[in-house]
Amino acid sequence: MANLYNVNPDARVGNNVKIGDFTTIHDDVEIGDNCVIHGNVTIFPGARIGSGVTIFPGAVISAIPQDLKFRGEKTFAYVGDGTTIRECVTINRGTASKGETRVGKNTLLMAYVHVAHDCRIGDRVIVSNAAQFAGEVVVDDCAVIGGGSLVHQFCHLGRNIMLQGGALVNKDIPPFVKAAREPISYVGLNSIGLHRNGFSDEEIREIADVYKIIYLSDLNVTNAVKLVEETLPDTKYRREIVDFVTKSNRGIIRSAI
Repeated sequence: MANLYNVNPDARVGNNVKIGDFTTIHDDVEIGDNCVIHGNVTIFPGARIGSGVTIFPGAVISAIPQDLKFRGEKTFAYVGDGTTIRECVTINRGTASKGETRVGKNTLLMAYVHVAHDCRIGDRVIVSNAAQFAGEVVVDDCAVIGGGSLVHQFCHLGRNIMLQGGALVNKDIPPFVKAAREPISYVGLNSIGLHRNGFSDEEIREIADVYKIIYLSDLNVTNAVKLVEETLPDTKYRREIVDFVTKSNRGIIRSAI
């Protein structure tokens, strides 16, 4: 029986890749070993897909950006090893701004997630159904994104955060926290997620001490950061949080507590 899929002869497909019926793989595509690509998937030029990736029906990888500034420049969409892309996910390739869209390793994008041009999604991220990322959003490792969330362009979501489903995100969310309510706000530490990812009780207390000053001291962000640096030990987590906050371009979410 003839193959019912279409793989361009210029595509580079690794070993032991399973391709379902009615899938189309264009030229200038690279796919690693041991991938499973189900039926009715479309993979456009510029896709660079790692090993052990599973892609479910209806997904579209590396389509051109939905950005009127795009002029046909050569750009890419990367998908890391071991990542799962569920039904009808769309990942657009980059623009001249960054040149690439990147989804990390061992990440799960559930059905109907959209990753726009020039986004960077980290490793071991879980994105629930129908979450939507506008252009140039950054999501750091081990973040958990609730279903139906909408994330404004250029926002930065820190590692190990937990974001409420249906959230409207227009500010940066610093690492290790839970974010919820409307408007989106700090509602505490992601303590359960931190424990699950191997953080010790001592490390979690250290992180909590930083956020008590940033969010619970009634100081503005600038003065709160100054107090953190003056009163708390110079540890890697303190440095990471302060670095995130001080480099935030959109400003960090405020506290609901």
